[in-house]
Amino acid sequence: MTDTLRHSVIYPGLRDEDLPWDKVTLSVVIPAYNEIHTAESLLRRVREVPLNLEVIVVDDGSTDGTRDLLKKLEEEGLIDILVFHEMNQGKGAALQTGFKRATGDVTVVQDADLEYDPFEFPLLLHPILSKKADAVYGSRFLGGPHRVLLFWHSVGNTFLTLLSNMFTDLNLTDMETCYKMVRTELLQSLPLSANRFGIEPELTARLAQSHAIIYELPISYHGRSYSEGKKINWKDGFAALWYILRSNLLQPKAKPWTPPAVPAWESRGLPPSAEGVSGDVDDQVEREGANEGSGPGE
Repeated sequence: MTDTLRHSVIYPGLRDEDLPWDKVTLSVVIPAYNEIHTAESLLRRVREVPLNLEVIVVDDGSTDGTRDLLKKLEEEGLIDILVFHEMNQGKGAALQTGFKRATGDVTVVQDADLEYDPFEFPLLLHPILSKKADAVYGSRFLGGPHRVLLFWHSVGNTFLTLLSNMFTDLNLTDMETCYKMVRTELLQSLPLSANRFGIEPELTARLAQSHAIIYELPISYHGRSYSEGKKINWKDGFAALWYILRSNLLQPKAKPWTPPAVPAWESRGLPPSAEGVSGDVDDQVEREGANEGSGPGE
């Protein structure tokens, strides 16, 4: 691990020297809708993160000049894959477009505003590289620094997280967080259909159904007010209620997922006969015991 990467991790004390940071590629999926004031700053911030990144931006029908700006940033090399939706379809639709195009080992969602700090990617990636997690959520409510803002919005988040937890049997503190980092092969196996902000409870339900091992870590949060461009509103809150019920009670549900014995980033360079064969039986046994002994994410 480089000194630059070590110092970029906000939370010190991670035992990470032996982790394969240089072998893994992180796909960063960024849905954008009318974010001309923040998109460039955000993308430059993302590119400063000292990881192997694949940056995927999906413009969801912007009308404020964001599309032209993104084209210039793509030419500059800040964007690897740029996709345009001709009409606004919603955050969920943009994310599904991005997920399908991801080729990295792990995928993370990054909003195009500046509410979340991409320099926390290494923090979220750590449990996955340590073979402790299939997915990692960055929680705004576990004690990280955050802007004081919108009491009723936080009440709504807490209620939706509680209701989601009741159906999934998870003990998340922030189901609605943007920062969801998932192994790409698992993410692309999930049946997702929510087009707007219902993607958050749907993705959570599908991960629970797949028996994914989920970790949750504290992150910083620099929230925006509605006058500053925040888009989610009370209608999306009611829609989230529907998607919690729909995703947990109706078909299609995600099938249980079994990860390969050797992660793709570790199997690279191995002889063909060794690829896909685990050299660490204890890790596999530990995982199976965790799944049998408790609910997902426990």
